[in-house]
Amino acid sequence: MMRSCNSRRLSTAIVAVLAFVFCASSSTARLREEPVMAMSDNDVKFRNLIINLSPATVRPDEAQRVAACAYTTGRELQREWRVVWPAGVQNFLVNTGRRKGGLCFQWATELLIRLDAMKLQTLEFHWAESYAGLPSEHNVIVVTAKGQLFAQGILLDNWRYGGKLVYGPVAADPNYRWTENSGEAARRLKNYRAQSGKVGVQGKQRISRTDS
Repeated sequence: MMRSCNSRRLSTAIVAVLAFVFCASSSTARLREEPVMAMSDNDVKFRNLIINLSPATVRPDEAQRVAACAYTTGRELQREWRVVWPAGVQNFLVNTGRRKGGLCFQWATELLIRLDAMKLQTLEFHWAESYAGLPSEHNVIVVTAKGQLFAQGILLDNWRYGGKLVYGPVAADPNYRWTENSGEAARRLKNYRAQSGKVGVQGKQRISRTDS
């Protein structure tokens, strides 16, 4: 009888441990998920995700403007830079002088400039970096509600799929660990504003896409 009781207890313990491991794994899987590809410049799911950053404060019209800008920026630069995929091939072509743009920081800089120009009241934008200073460094823009923590924001990445925008919670990206660099955002915007006044509209386009 004692052996039978111990066996039942052992079986119960094993089941409990397996259940804990499964739940922990499932929780991690929910926390980490691939960014989603935007379907159009009027992607309702994308717009609503931005609104849900702070439903009480984020204006739906501003959320729609951000979604449309992020999507169209990728598609416009995809054509202008004659982007190929995967992104590493485009990087090679840029670095060897065969393409004018398409490095991750160029996508991010151009999007930051366009979003900043909107002067929105309920949303703000952050420069994000992962693996900073390494050959694998990646940069994107993150949108948050006004005054919201960076870690609660949504990443906007046009580089990953060659101009096809992907978005998702910045803290959930399974491929990168994102940190904010507010100084870099300020530096790029300051340089753009300073230089654009000297060269006119066409120069503004060129400068924003080649600044390193």
